Amino acid sequence: MGFMSNFYASLIISGGTIKIIIIIITITADIFHHHHRWPAILGRRTSSLRPWMTALIVAAVVLVLAIIIGLLVYFLVFDQKFYYYQTSFQIPSIEYNPDFSVEHSKMKRDLKQKVNNEIDKIFRRSNLNHHYIESHVVDLRSSNDGLKTDVLLKFQFVSNNADTIKRQADNILHQKLKSNESFLKIDTSLPYLKDMNETQAEHILNSCCGRGSEFPSMERIAEGYPAKKADWPWQASLQMDGIHFCGASLISEEWLLTAAHCFDIYKNPKLWMASFGTTLSPPLMRRKIQSIIIHENYAAHKHDDDIAVVKLSTPVLFSNDVGRVCLPDATFEVLPHSPVFVTGWGALKANGPFPNTLRQVEVEIISNDICNQVNVYGGAVSSGMICAGFLMGKLDACEGDSGGPLVIARDRKIWYLIGIVSWGIDCGKKNKPGIYTKVTRYRDWIKSKTNI
Repeated sequence: MGFMSNFYASLIISGGTIKIIIIIITITADIFHHHHRWPAILGRRTSSLRPWMTALIVAAVVLVLAIIIGLLVYFLVFDQKFYYYQTSFQIPSIEYNPDFSVEHSKMKRDLKQKVNNEIDKIFRRSNLNHHYIESHVVDLRSSNDGLKTDVLLKFQFVSNNADTIKRQADNILHQKLKSNESFLKIDTSLPYLKDMNETQAEHILNSCCGRGSEFPSMERIAEGYPAKKADWPWQASLQMDGIHFCGASLISEEWLLTAAHCFDIYKNPKLWMASFGTTLSPPLMRRKIQSIIIHENYAAHKHDDDIAVVKLSTPVLFSNDVGRVCLPDATFEVLPHSPVFVTGWGALKANGPFPNTLRQVEVEIISNDICNQVNVYGGAVSSGMICAGFLMGKLDACEGDSGGPLVIARDRKIWYLIGIVSWGIDCGKKNKPGIYTKVTRYRDWIKSKTNI
């Protein structure tokens, strides 16, 4: 929100603040009033002041004005908080379609955008324009009257205006939706605007999968770049005694997807902890592990079926910094040369130290046929694996990145998990790109274990 819009908000500034400002202005007026009386009190024949007195008065006035401006800035900018309200609308003109339950279906995405645009239009043309932040469609569900949508509204304003703003928002929606101008109608079956606390609201606002980096352009995590905060919010670190061992990807509030070989030695979930955020120390959030499910056909001496799911002991709350990655359908295809990203806290070179800050590297898909050539991996890459990197080497995943995500961006920058860091020879070595477990191949297995 710009300063000018905050300035307009001064029309509804709190009564207490106005009183403070009035007192300050009164004191200022008194200073000027006494300025004209001083000569009489001092018995001087002339009304002129000594230079030091003039300087003192000017300094006092400047100080008072600075205090007034400071208070205005504080109450108009810094004292503002976010407020969230949940509501629902009827859409009688549209019938429920099963596609509305598919997370990123075009039909669902288009309708959600249409609803958000309509609510944006209503508030942008109202006197709450400077307080309205956004709307977010939470759900589309079937009803007797066609279709219903649950929506979260986000506002920002000074705290003691909460009741007034809520009442105004309620009135604006009622007035606009009673007319026949909008395809949205009021849902009379629920309380109209329901307050929601910030943590729960932000959890809902960030619950969509695949929301992360705006397709960056970067460098093996050997030779990679540090990742920016919130670029890869699904990235987790699997640790024992506070020491990073493997990467993992958050696929729901309580499930991580990782590599089976991370648990070759230690399988007891009580020994493990999951950490979130871009730095290992300090972590943004930590969770204990409740259970570890390793693919039934995985064998430590082979690379096949290198996949496991990990259940957290308590669910995470989604935020701008912690979110889930999208899982692709079994039919999801990725073509050779497609740009993809791998992230992790793995070593920057073979046998090197682990960095504290998450790193990212852009690589590209290499066809299995090329990776199975004699001078590359000589037939060791199976159909359940993905080959990614560069035959010239340099850019690659490395030890410590195991279990971490290989992701690709699809329409509107939605990120999908297509691979799990599995194995390779050395790090960034010529003709030895990274090999990843192919997530689409195990889509049904993941659903059978997690119901996701």
